[in-house]
Amino acid sequence: MIWALPDDQVILPHPFTAESEGILAVGGQLTPQILLLAYRFGIFPWYSPGDPRAWWFTHPRSVLFPSEIHITKSMNRFRRKSDWRVSIDKSFDQVIAACREVSRSDQETTWIQEDITEVFIELHKLGYAHSIEVWDGNELVGGLYGMAIGKVFYGESMFTYKSNASKMALIYLCELLEKRGFYLIDCQQETDHLNSMGAHNISAEMFMTHLRRNILWCLEKGDHLFSE
Repeated sequence: MIWALPDDQVILPHPFTAESEGILAVGGQLTPQILLLAYRFGIFPWYSPGDPRAWWFTHPRSVLFPSEIHITKSMNRFRRKSDWRVSIDKSFDQVIAACREVSRSDQETTWIQEDITEVFIELHKLGYAHSIEVWDGNELVGGLYGMAIGKVFYGESMFTYKSNASKMALIYLCELLEKRGFYLIDCQQETDHLNSMGAHNISAEMFMTHLRRNILWCLEKGDHLFSE
Protein backbone atom coordinates (compact mmCIF):
# COMPACT_ATOMS: atom_id res chain seq x y z
CA MET A 1 0.00 0.00 0.00
CA ILE A 2 1.02 3.63 -0.49
CA TRP A 3 1.03 5.60 2.75
CA ALA A 4 0.08 9.28 3.09
CA LEU A 5 2.58 10.94 5.42
CA PRO A 6 1.64 13.80 7.77
CA ASP A 7 3.41 17.14 7.42
CA ASP A 8 3.77 17.68 11.18
CA GLN A 9 5.57 14.47 12.20
CA VAL A 10 8.89 12.75 11.49
CA ILE A 11 7.43 9.36 10.66
CA LEU A 12 7.86 6.72 7.95
CA PRO A 13 6.18 3.35 7.33
CA HIS A 14 8.08 0.05 7.34
CA PRO A 15 10.02 -0.25 4.07
CA PHE A 16 8.73 -3.77 3.41
CA THR A 17 5.23 -2.33 2.87
CA ALA A 18 6.43 -0.71 -0.38
CA GLU A 19 4.64 -1.56 -3.61
CA SER A 20 6.29 -4.01 -6.02
CA GLU A 21 7.71 -1.16 -8.13
CA GLY A 22 9.16 0.41 -4.97
CA ILE A 23 6.90 3.34 -4.08
CA LEU A 24 6.23 3.46 -0.35
CA ALA A 25 4.61 6.78 0.61
CA VAL A 26 3.70 10.29 -0.51
CA GLY A 27 3.76 13.63 1.28
CA GLY A 28 5.50 14.37 4.55
CA GLN A 29 8.41 16.61 5.44
CA LEU A 30 11.71 17.04 3.62
CA THR A 31 14.26 17.96 6.29
CA PRO A 32 17.71 16.70 7.26
CA GLN A 33 16.13 14.83 10.17
CA ILE A 34 13.61 12.92 8.04
CA LEU A 35 16.24 12.10 5.42
CA LEU A 36 18.66 10.75 8.03
CA LEU A 37 15.88 8.54 9.37
CA ALA A 38 14.76 7.47 5.90
CA TYR A 39 18.20 6.57 4.58
CA ARG A 40 19.03 4.46 7.62
CA PHE A 41 16.20 2.18 6.46
CA GLY A 42 16.90 2.42 2.73
CA ILE A 43 14.05 4.84 1.98
CA PHE A 44 14.70 7.76 -0.36
CA PRO A 45 12.71 10.60 -2.01
CA TRP A 46 12.23 10.56 -5.77
CA TYR A 47 9.63 12.57 -7.70
CA SER A 48 9.28 14.77 -10.76
CA PRO A 49 8.47 18.50 -10.83
CA GLY A 50 4.80 19.11 -10.13
CA ASP A 51 4.24 15.65 -8.65
CA PRO A 52 3.57 14.92 -4.96
CA ARG A 53 6.64 14.18 -2.85
CA ALA A 54 7.17 10.42 -3.13
CA TRP A 55 9.25 8.06 -0.99
CA TRP A 56 10.69 4.80 -2.32
CA PHE A 57 12.15 1.52 -1.15
CA THR A 58 13.26 -0.23 -4.32
CA HIS A 59 13.63 -4.00 -4.16
CA PRO A 60 15.52 -6.03 -5.04
CA ARG A 61 18.22 -3.50 -4.27
CA SER A 62 21.19 -2.49 -6.40
CA VAL A 63 24.32 -2.34 -4.24
CA LEU A 64 28.06 -2.15 -4.76
CA PHE A 65 30.55 -3.55 -2.27
CA PRO A 66 33.61 -1.25 -2.42
CA SER A 67 36.04 -4.16 -2.54
CA GLU A 68 34.24 -5.54 -5.62
CA ILE A 69 34.58 -2.47 -7.84
CA HIS A 70 35.31 -3.62 -11.40
CA ILE A 71 38.14 -1.73 -13.09
CA THR A 72 38.91 -2.67 -16.68
CA LYS A 73 42.47 -2.83 -18.00
CA SER A 74 41.77 0.14 -20.25
CA MET A 75 40.48 2.16 -17.30
CA ASN A 76 43.57 1.31 -15.28
CA ARG A 77 45.75 2.49 -18.17
CA PHE A 78 43.71 5.68 -18.43
CA ARG A 79 44.13 6.39 -14.72
CA ARG A 80 47.88 5.86 -14.85
CA LYS A 81 48.32 8.21 -17.80
CA SER A 82 45.74 10.83 -16.85
CA ASP A 83 46.73 14.08 -15.18
CA TRP A 84 43.22 14.56 -13.83
CA ARG A 85 43.01 15.03 -10.07
CA VAL A 86 40.30 13.90 -7.68
CA SER A 87 39.11 15.74 -4.57
CA ILE A 88 36.63 15.21 -1.74
CA ASP A 89 34.09 17.79 -0.59
CA LYS A 90 35.85 20.66 -2.35
CA SER A 91 32.86 21.76 -4.42
CA PHE A 92 29.69 20.04 -3.18
CA ASP A 93 27.33 22.75 -4.44
CA GLN A 94 28.88 22.60 -7.91
CA VAL A 95 28.62 18.81 -8.05
CA ILE A 96 24.96 18.64 -7.06
CA ALA A 97 24.20 21.45 -9.53
CA ALA A 98 25.93 19.51 -12.31
CA CYS A 99 24.05 16.31 -11.41
CA ARG A 100 20.85 18.31 -11.54
CA GLU A 101 21.55 20.02 -14.85
CA VAL A 102 23.24 17.31 -16.93
CA SER A 103 20.97 15.85 -19.61
CA ARG A 104 20.19 12.13 -19.43
CA SER A 105 18.82 10.07 -22.31
CA ASP A 106 16.43 8.15 -20.04
CA GLN A 107 14.98 11.19 -18.23
CA GLU A 108 13.01 14.15 -19.56
CA THR A 109 13.32 16.13 -16.31
CA THR A 110 15.53 15.94 -13.25
CA TRP A 111 14.39 14.51 -9.90
CA ILE A 112 17.01 16.66 -8.11
CA GLN A 113 14.64 19.54 -7.50
CA GLU A 114 15.27 22.73 -5.57
CA ASP A 115 13.99 21.35 -2.26
CA ILE A 116 16.19 18.25 -2.54
CA THR A 117 19.19 20.39 -3.49
CA GLU A 118 18.67 22.63 -0.47
CA VAL A 119 18.29 19.79 2.04
CA PHE A 120 21.38 18.00 0.74
CA ILE A 121 23.42 21.17 1.00
CA GLU A 122 22.25 21.34 4.63
CA LEU A 123 23.27 17.71 5.13
CA HIS A 124 26.66 18.52 3.63
CA LYS A 125 27.13 21.31 6.16
CA LEU A 126 26.17 18.85 8.92
CA GLY A 127 28.85 16.42 7.73
CA TYR A 128 26.63 13.70 6.23
CA ALA A 129 26.46 14.48 2.51
CA HIS A 130 29.70 14.30 0.52
CA SER A 131 30.97 14.84 -3.00
CA ILE A 132 33.77 13.45 -5.11
CA GLU A 133 35.09 15.83 -7.77
CA VAL A 134 37.20 15.04 -10.85
CA TRP A 135 39.18 17.95 -12.28
CA ASP A 136 40.95 18.49 -15.58
CA GLY A 137 43.08 21.46 -14.59
CA ASN A 138 40.60 23.89 -13.05
CA GLU A 139 37.63 22.42 -14.94
CA LEU A 140 35.18 20.15 -13.12
CA VAL A 141 34.68 17.27 -15.57
CA GLY A 142 32.84 14.69 -13.45
CA GLY A 143 31.79 13.69 -9.98
CA LEU A 144 29.20 12.21 -7.69
CA TYR A 145 27.51 12.89 -4.38
CA GLY A 146 25.76 10.90 -1.68
CA MET A 147 25.34 10.46 2.03
CA ALA A 148 27.56 8.60 4.48
CA ILE A 149 25.95 7.20 7.62
CA GLY A 150 28.02 4.85 9.73
CA LYS A 151 29.64 2.31 7.38
CA VAL A 152 27.19 2.66 4.47
CA PHE A 153 27.45 5.20 1.65
CA TYR A 154 24.11 6.04 0.05
CA GLY A 155 24.83 7.05 -3.54
CA GLU A 156 22.60 9.74 -5.01
CA SER A 157 23.77 10.83 -8.43
CA MET A 158 26.80 11.22 -10.67
CA PHE A 159 27.65 13.18 -13.78
CA THR A 160 30.32 13.32 -16.45
CA TYR A 161 31.33 15.98 -18.94
CA LYS A 162 34.28 13.99 -20.30
CA SER A 163 34.55 10.27 -20.97
CA ASN A 164 35.66 8.23 -17.93
CA ALA A 165 35.20 11.07 -15.43
CA SER A 166 32.29 9.52 -13.53
CA LYS A 167 34.05 6.14 -13.57
CA MET A 168 37.13 7.73 -12.04
CA ALA A 169 34.99 9.33 -9.33
CA LEU A 170 33.31 6.02 -8.46
CA ILE A 171 36.59 4.09 -8.41
CA TYR A 172 38.14 6.70 -6.15
CA LEU A 173 35.11 6.56 -3.85
CA CYS A 174 35.28 2.76 -3.58
CA GLU A 175 38.99 2.83 -2.79
CA LEU A 176 38.42 5.50 -0.17
CA LEU A 177 35.47 3.69 1.41
CA GLU A 178 37.31 0.37 1.55
CA LYS A 179 40.24 2.07 3.26
CA ARG A 180 37.90 3.62 5.82
CA GLY A 181 36.02 0.43 6.64
CA PHE A 182 32.79 0.95 4.69
CA TYR A 183 31.20 -2.27 3.44
CA LEU A 184 28.33 -1.14 1.22
CA ILE A 185 27.27 1.45 -1.33
CA ASP A 186 23.51 1.70 -1.79
CA CYS A 187 22.98 2.39 -5.50
CA GLN A 188 19.18 2.64 -5.05
CA GLN A 189 18.34 1.71 -8.64
CA GLU A 190 19.94 -0.64 -11.13
CA THR A 191 21.68 0.82 -14.19
CA ASP A 192 23.84 -0.71 -16.90
CA HIS A 193 26.64 1.71 -16.03
CA LEU A 194 26.72 0.67 -12.36
CA ASN A 195 26.40 -3.02 -13.25
CA SER A 196 29.45 -2.67 -15.49
CA MET A 197 31.35 -1.31 -12.49
CA GLY A 198 30.45 -4.23 -10.23
CA ALA A 199 27.04 -3.37 -8.79
CA HIS A 200 24.40 -6.10 -8.53
CA ASN A 201 20.98 -6.71 -7.00
CA ILE A 202 20.40 -8.28 -3.60
CA SER A 203 17.09 -9.14 -1.94
CA ALA A 204 15.25 -6.65 0.25
CA GLU A 205 15.83 -8.97 3.21
CA MET A 206 19.59 -9.12 2.65
CA PHE A 207 19.75 -5.37 2.12
CA MET A 208 17.91 -4.77 5.38
CA THR A 209 20.30 -7.12 7.18
CA HIS A 210 23.17 -4.86 6.10
CA LEU A 211 21.27 -1.75 7.20
CA ARG A 212 20.43 -3.19 10.64
CA ARG A 213 24.10 -4.04 11.09
CA ASN A 214 24.93 -0.46 10.18
CA ILE A 215 22.35 0.97 12.60
CA LEU A 216 23.94 -1.02 15.43
CA TRP A 217 27.33 0.33 14.40
CA CYS A 218 25.98 3.91 14.46
CA LEU A 219 24.52 3.42 17.93
CA GLU A 220 27.87 2.19 19.22
CA LYS A 221 30.40 4.27 17.26
CA GLY A 222 28.50 7.26 15.83
CA ASP A 223 27.52 8.37 12.35
CA HIS A 224 30.54 10.27 11.06
CA LEU A 225 32.97 7.59 9.94
CA PHE A 226 33.55 9.13 6.51
CA SER A 227 35.52 12.10 7.80
CA GLU A 228 37.79 10.17 10.16
